[in-house]
Amino acid sequence: MADKEKPLLIKRYASRRLYNTETSDYVTLEDISGFIRDGRDVQIVDLKSGDDLTRQYLLQIVAEHESRGESVLPINVLTDLVRSYTTQATSVVPQFLAASFEVFRDSQSKWADSMNQMNPMMPKIPGLEAMQAQQEAFLKAMAGNMGNMGANWSGPGKDDSDAESEEDLAAIKKQLAELQQKLSKMDK
Repeated sequence: MADKEKPLLIKRYASRRLYNTETSDYVTLEDISGFIRDGRDVQIVDLKSGDDLTRQYLLQIVAEHESRGESVLPINVLTDLVRSYTTQATSVVPQFLAASFEVFRDSQSKWADSMNQMNPMMPKIPGLEAMQAQQEAFLKAMAGNMGNMGANWSGPGKDDSDAESEEDLAAIKKQLAELQQKLSKMDK
């Protein structure tokens, strides 16, 4: 039985084929995307050199989803990411993104818990668990792949405004409500 705590090791052969070391078969990017959506961490390494290629392949998965119209990242965010590579903000951006996604994940979890507590008999929203697993895997990958860039930045300070946090939470709640509306429309 596979150890779900350890990342799934995928080896890339010289032919660029990807080999799942647990099941001893070849996999596609879509298969890897499925593993991640299911909450599994993956590590992709070059068989010959031993180089870690995980970031490269995760970015390729995101790019393929975006190119198929499964947009998650708004243009302004993509623009700001590109801009951050050419400025000194590069050292701050990874930690900011990781902290932002952490706040989003925590808020989403609290929202789901409060929904369950309000009405435990309420039917589960179709696709919510899969969406949560997908977001969690994405956020974990983003946090892990951002590495130690900007290690001197320690995150938000104690002087940050509570109002700002409340605004962020309100924005997240609004986005979740919109997602819930979309899901309920899909269910009909």
